Amino acid sequence: MTRPESRPTLLIAHGAWHQPSSWAATCDALAELGYRTRVPALPSAGRNPAPTGSMYDDAEVIRRELSGVDGPVVVLAHSYGGIPVTEGVAGATSVSHLIYLAAYMLDAGESMYSFHGMETPSDTSGTFPLMENPREALYHDVADELADKALGQLVDQSLRSFADKVSTAAWQDISSTYVVCGDDRAVPPALQETMAARATASRTLATGHSPYLAAPHRFAALVDEIIRSAPAAR
Repeated sequence: MTRPESRPTLLIAHGAWHQPSSWAATCDALAELGYRTRVPALPSAGRNPAPTGSMYDDAEVIRRELSGVDGPVVVLAHSYGGIPVTEGVAGATSVSHLIYLAAYMLDAGESMYSFHGMETPSDTSGTFPLMENPREALYHDVADELADKALGQLVDQSLRSFADKVSTAAWQDISSTYVVCGDDRAVPPALQETMAARATASRTLATGHSPYLAAPHRFAALVDEIIRSAPAAR
């Protein structure tokens, strides 16, 4: 059995409109399994004033966070967080594995806009609107009290972060596992399967978009199992 002190640190990139605090329950569950976690705040998300951070700003935050970790790191990205992880982790020799959770696993030259076949707006200032029914899209299988708390913690998301194109794809050189959320109502599972084909391996969870809130201990156990059986680096 792997000793806790030899386990990699988990660096987690939260999704759009979210804050690091949304990952508290899963971080606690991972701590019970012997993992240290870091969840940096991405500057593309925030409020008062509205965020202006780009995807590249987010990627730089992830790079800086990596530089402060001793030993091996596994990077876990959720939803939008997959984009700055893909950009920011490229070339990082300390990263042993990538985990994409219902995350955008884009290739060089792609952005959130282009991946969805949408034209990039000429003006990328301002914020990208939250979906019409976030309770249903993001948290439909999360207990009411927890979902209400999560909804109250949502913030604005810069439009620019969705328009910025990936310049280099970390998953081309670092082994990866894609976790498809089979009952996701925010990122369709069929779209996730398309991105999962780019990963070294894939798994499926029968949950909605936010298993780190809906089932933190079950999700933490899956992360632990993925890390223990991670494919060798390419």
